[in-house]
Amino acid sequence: MAILAVIVGLAGGLGAVGFRYLIFLFQSISYGSDGNLLELAQATPWYLRIWVPAAGGLVVGPLVYFLAREAKGHGVPEVMEAVALRSGIIRKRIVLIKSLASAICIGTGGSVGREGPIVQIGSAIGSSIGQMLKISAVRIRTLVGCGAAAGIAATFNAPIAGSMFALEVVLGDFGLATFSPIVISSVVATAVSRHFLGDVPAFVVPAYELISAWEFPLYVMLGLFCALLAVSFTTVLYRLEDLFDGIKFPEYLKAALGGSILGVIGLLFPHILGVGYGAIDLSLAVQLSWWLMLLLFLSKILATSITIGSGGSGGIFAPSLFIGAMAGGFFGTIVHTVFPGVTASPGAYSIVGMGAVVSGTTHGPLSAILILFEMTGDYKIILPLMIACIISYLASSQLLEDSIYTLKLARRGINIRGGKEVNVLKSMPVKDIMNPKAETIPESLSLREFAEKISKSKHNSFPVVNKDGNLTGILSFLDYHDAVFDENLKDLVVAKDLATPEVVTVSIDDNLFSALEKITSKDFSILPVVAQDNPSVLLGVLTRRDIIGAYNKAVIKKTLFNG
Repeated sequence: MAILAVIVGLAGGLGAVGFRYLIFLFQSISYGSDGNLLELAQATPWYLRIWVPAAGGLVVGPLVYFLAREAKGHGVPEVMEAVALRSGIIRKRIVLIKSLASAICIGTGGSVGREGPIVQIGSAIGSSIGQMLKISAVRIRTLVGCGAAAGIAATFNAPIAGSMFALEVVLGDFGLATFSPIVISSVVATAVSRHFLGDVPAFVVPAYELISAWEFPLYVMLGLFCALLAVSFTTVLYRLEDLFDGIKFPEYLKAALGGSILGVIGLLFPHILGVGYGAIDLSLAVQLSWWLMLLLFLSKILATSITIGSGGSGGIFAPSLFIGAMAGGFFGTIVHTVFPGVTASPGAYSIVGMGAVVSGTTHGPLSAILILFEMTGDYKIILPLMIACIISYLASSQLLEDSIYTLKLARRGINIRGGKEVNVLKSMPVKDIMNPKAETIPESLSLREFAEKISKSKHNSFPVVNKDGNLTGILSFLDYHDAVFDENLKDLVVAKDLATPEVVTVSIDDNLFSALEKITSKDFSILPVVAQDNPSVLLGVLTRRDIIGAYNKAVIKKTLFNG
């Protein structure tokens, strides 16, 4: 695995560098240069500002629609789904299609980031290597994480943050067997990136100094503000996606429609075109007015939502950084004006805002803290960064349970928690899995007869029924384990005396997820299955083994079907 991690790190690093150059190529074709897109857009005639993003959408839409539909959007949810449901299997063509679609979208001014595509490209490289070598599903998933870490590390020149993003967001697994290869891959990819692109931070940040302890409450307020923006961004993104899905228009042409609308916004605010790093630098250098930054973070939410919602291909990471930088700069300008003696430069608040919005949208506070720390290379910013990122994560997760990644899956009926797909269980009714031949015991059965029955049964808990066959109790091992060995009681005690009358049951129409919650709440071994309208009518039993077995079969079936 260490050797494979090195290979994936090399391939992921080269893929990230190649993707960066591919964006430069399409930007040069579209705007005449691969330089600062903000400056190029400002010098571009107004009609080209509309036409170029529309033309990009005209190419991206059919490319994604006809060749690889999972290349649409920001990419990370598809990787998370592959890890959880398909043992890390990602189609090999994703490397090529995602690279082309996202590079064209970004190069023509699409308001998206390059990080999400690079994560998907790196993950697809790791998955492809694992598939070619026919290694186990567990190791393929690890290689997918290695590819994701390599992509983030190479993009941001941030090996620690790349590792943490893969572990915290993509895999949800911090085990040593997973951690070690991912760190190796992240380090190798960073070395590759530094060889080709140089060892420089992603952003040039102003000198920072914590002026006063009174600033800490202000950073808490900034974290809350960024949480609201993160939730707003997530909500607007998916509502606009629904809006475009509802438009009666050829699916493969919607990206061109979105590009046209984006171009109109770009006439007023060219800062929102592309990844937006040029505008972020201006915010960090305190070269933008507070009212312009206010308009820019609102415009960026709209522009990115239109680009992705209409069918464009690109990530949400850079837009989150942009929104955070503008929101932080806006907030910092206000508080610095009101409290000039106890607050740092507005540029410091821009840095912290970047991390806070990323933390709120991705629900990955550790990744956000480490990425911003490594991107800036300034340790002095770490305390405000930690406060704002954690506050933003806590507040945003209370306002919206899902992150911007997991919400996309939840809308498909997939609810991922730590790599588990609980909706597999929610989709299966109890009646399909239960054993209708319940092994019951009558209320009048003596303890001696019951002891003989236990020795011949594979169960240790039994539903107790009356003479009419109706359920009256449950007799579990905890009820009888002391009494069954007492010879003085064997002919005096009957099942009804020992049984628990308050029976936890499931209805025949319940799903396996609710059954699993009930069976694990008190560590039961069986659950009686009863009729929906009459809980005394016993229809069968359900065991923990039945539930887990059904889950495993369903996941395997889904894997084979999707593979």
